[in-house]
Amino acid sequence: MLRCRPLVLLLATGLLPGGGALAQTRALDSLRQLVASHPQADTTRVRRLQALATEVGKQQPAEAIAVTKQALALARRITDPVGEGQALLRLGTLYRRQADFAPALEYTEQARTLFTRRTDRAGLSNVYMQLSLIYMVQGSPVPAMQAALKGLHLAEQVGDQQAKVRLRVTLGSIYNQLGDYRSAVLVLQTALRDADQIGDERAVASALNVLGNSYQQQQRYRPALASYQRAIALNRKLGDSKSEAIDEIDVAELYEEQGRHPLALLHGRRARQLTRTGNDLFSLPAAELILARVYLALNQPDSAIVLARHGLQLSQRHRNNENIRNASDVLARAYSARGDSARAFTYLQLYVAYKDTLSGEEVQQQTSALRYGFELDKKQQQIALLTKTRQLQAQKSARQRQQLYALLAGLGSLLVLASLLWRNVVLKQRANRQLNERNDQIARQRDNLDQTLHQLQATQRQLVQREKMASLGELTAGVAHEIQNPLNFVNNFAEVSGELLAELRQELETEPLPPPRRAILRVLLQDLDGMQQKIAEHGHRADSIVKGMLEHSRASTGQRRPTDLNTLVDEYLRLSYHGLRAKDKNFNVLITTHLDPHIGLVEVVPQDLSRVLLNLFTNAFYAVAEKQRHLPQGYQPEVKVCTRRHADEVEIRVRDNGMGIAAALTDKVFQPFFTTKPPGEGTGLGLSLSYDVVTRVHGGTLSVDTQEGDFAEFIVRLPLSVDY
Repeated sequence: MLRCRPLVLLLATGLLPGGGALAQTRALDSLRQLVASHPQADTTRVRRLQALATEVGKQQPAEAIAVTKQALALARRITDPVGEGQALLRLGTLYRRQADFAPALEYTEQARTLFTRRTDRAGLSNVYMQLSLIYMVQGSPVPAMQAALKGLHLAEQVGDQQAKVRLRVTLGSIYNQLGDYRSAVLVLQTALRDADQIGDERAVASALNVLGNSYQQQQRYRPALASYQRAIALNRKLGDSKSEAIDEIDVAELYEEQGRHPLALLHGRRARQLTRTGNDLFSLPAAELILARVYLALNQPDSAIVLARHGLQLSQRHRNNENIRNASDVLARAYSARGDSARAFTYLQLYVAYKDTLSGEEVQQQTSALRYGFELDKKQQQIALLTKTRQLQAQKSARQRQQLYALLAGLGSLLVLASLLWRNVVLKQRANRQLNERNDQIARQRDNLDQTLHQLQATQRQLVQREKMASLGELTAGVAHEIQNPLNFVNNFAEVSGELLAELRQELETEPLPPPRRAILRVLLQDLDGMQQKIAEHGHRADSIVKGMLEHSRASTGQRRPTDLNTLVDEYLRLSYHGLRAKDKNFNVLITTHLDPHIGLVEVVPQDLSRVLLNLFTNAFYAVAEKQRHLPQGYQPEVKVCTRRHADEVEIRVRDNGMGIAAALTDKVFQPFFTTKPPGEGTGLGLSLSYDVVTRVHGGTLSVDTQEGDFAEFIVRLPLSVDY
């Protein structure tokens, strides 16, 4: 049975395509700008050039090679061994994917020399994986397996999980290429499980493809097709058209083996289109060969010959032994079907030669020897490790015996010393008991003094705070009174000015004036009337602010007394609602209350707390009324009020489903004179006054939780203990 190349050849160090064209263009533009903005010869530029090469390589491999060579030259010039090693490996990958194996081997060997000199086992692990892929793609399984086993050994030493997974996929592909399908399935199932665990989707896709090949060789068509389909879906998700093309080729082969030729043609043509679109000259021969086999099965030898000869030419150019073998087999059978025995015999000889190269007995023996040698090395390392562990355990036991003898000798000395110290201990214990009793007495006195001092300090803080609030209130009241007198004059004169303007307008109508002059005077009077209205409007606005300041500065008795909090909340909720209804008879709102029946009596200043509740309820009703005015259809205004008693505090929540508050404004809502209401509809002092009453008078907290356009919820928390 003829097989195509395994998908594992596309596993590379970050060179797989991915993402859409638009995202790739944006990424390329961003990377080009980063490279251009940093012309300095340093490691940063090396890394940016490598990142640019990775992105460019998804569609323009020639440019990617040129950029990577720039990074390599710069890394060598500034002595950056890390960047140099990455650039060498990347060049090996780029040339391998272009099927240009001579420079691929050259750069990979340079990377091996560099990593060997630096004793970088992780780097060497990736080098051997690259070498294994190069040899395997060329149809040289013996050196491919030798390199893969070396790389796997190094990856296990350094604990590189990704390298271990990908090298196991490579080994599974080599076993599959050699026809050892049982070993291939075992290795690939382990690799698939580990790749799923570490989230390496590219390794998962590669393992699924090779696993499908192994199942197909064993004529287990159902699991083979399932593996291919999973690989196609995953590669399509990753945007990897080249790997998707290989999966399509394998699906076409599977259908061809089952004699389902229409499906085989469908998937073969799809694979050929993907290789042409992606300029994938390496996978194009395989796509053409599967189509040739289908045409041969459909008794169309001429079409089969055209496709197979083109595939053979490309495979010989790229020195792909497996495709050369497959193309020779198709051409031999096609010419035989046409009755051209001479050409059929020529291609049959070529097929036999390459078949022996890929799967001959000598190759099988060499790969088996490598495999058994690798397992033997692992066993010998385990034996050496076990021997060393036993030696360490013996040394540890000897040291423990010596320590035991020294301990016994010391114990005898301690017994003698203990007998001498016993009397002193008894005397000290008696003295310590007396001292401890005295210390306990002193500690109790100290605790009493600390508690008294704490109470005094709390009382002092409360007195200082009340004095500050009283002084601030007096200052605020004085300022407000001083402002109110001239403000009254402004408001009064504004009202009188309006009346004078009306009289002036009437007198003007009786005067004999030319029409143009009368029109000018009317315009001037209209402007004066507008300015007078603005003066009156802002004067009343200032008057409401002054009254708010007087309210803010009003002294409180500060006397706490036990208060039924639920009754207070319910009373002022109804008062606020009926006050709003008195202004707008058409306003209706759904009021929901959840009042904790266990809240009991709470020590508060009821006059001050009632002002807080009235402010919060009024703001909530205003918010839902404004939202109903802007959204009259399908909106149900609702205000929820909840109380709850906790272990050390009581909580009051006022929530409305109104317009909410913008996130940028939540830090300002408790500042004096700040308001979210339109000009003329709020003084900005209600929430500031409420915040002072809750935090400074009651020692509680007032916070807000909101989402703009959805809701606003104010939370009042009051401590149950008055000693704050």
